[in-house]
Amino acid sequence: MHLLPPSRQLLRTSTALAKASIRPRVVYRPAPPSPLSILPLQRLRRQHAASAANMTSRVAERLKGKTIVITGASSGIGKATALEFARTQPDDLKLILTARREDALKEVAREIEGFAKGVKVLSVKLDVSKVEEIEGFVGVAGGVSGWMCLLITRLVKGVAQAPDISPADISTMFTTNVTGLIAMTQAILPIFKSRATPSGDIINIGSIAGREPYQGGSIYCATKAAVRSFTDALRKELIATRIRVIEIDPGQVETEFSVVRFGGDKEKAKKVYEGVEALTGEDIAEVVVFAAGRRENVVLADTLVFPNHQAAATVMHRKTAGQ
Repeated sequence: MHLLPPSRQLLRTSTALAKASIRPRVVYRPAPPSPLSILPLQRLRRQHAASAANMTSRVAERLKGKTIVITGASSGIGKATALEFARTQPDDLKLILTARREDALKEVAREIEGFAKGVKVLSVKLDVSKVEEIEGFVGVAGGVSGWMCLLITRLVKGVAQAPDISPADISTMFTTNVTGLIAMTQAILPIFKSRATPSGDIINIGSIAGREPYQGGSIYCATKAAVRSFTDALRKELIATRIRVIEIDPGQVETEFSVVRFGGDKEKAKKVYEGVEALTGEDIAEVVVFAAGRRENVVLADTLVFPNHQAAATVMHRKTAGQ
């Protein structure tokens, strides 16, 4: 018997189909989306704006009736933080602003009173390196309830190598950045702990220098490392309370800090920021207010803030003239 190849055998035995019995090919086309399924861009923008407004209103509500104590409030991060708190809760807030320069403090107070009528501002001349002044300050402010303390110290003098730093500069940096901060904390904590439920916020402004020491900043870096260790240990010691201990460490920030660092030489200070867009005092102030405005059970314990061009204490990208 002669066998056909399988393909020909299949054709020979298959039943022929009439054209009429072959159905046209079915093409599936997806239905156009319903207009209701596409969220217009304008609506998205409105929702985003509403969400941002809700967040701001929640922070404002949490800050309502509070008293904020800010050290170093005459300039830089301290001044920016005072203004940011006032903008966030302009209707019911108390600000106690302290610094060594009384005239500058009064100017900050006038600025706040110009746009935030519901904010009561008390300006107090205070040198945190002098324990007796801290004791006097707490005697005045101790009767205020519901207050937070922000210890803002970013002082440094000179960029000399360790063997060349004068004893006076070493003493100034440690008494202000470390001893003063500790003394202020010791003076305030009894007030926080005396409440039925011990509560309050201690927000210390540290620095990347406390994490990464760099050449020419040995003493300043040492003071900020001390602040970091103290803040971390304090948080552990107060773990059984509702007192929040927070540290915010800025990277490169353009304030009066560099002018002080170079002994008042503005030209040298200006070169620090050539080719970069440094953080501003306002940038850090926003972070401070955000941290203070979280729900009481939320602690932003440790925050490091860099400008976009910075990756470490000494790792930065500087644009040249052609870039």
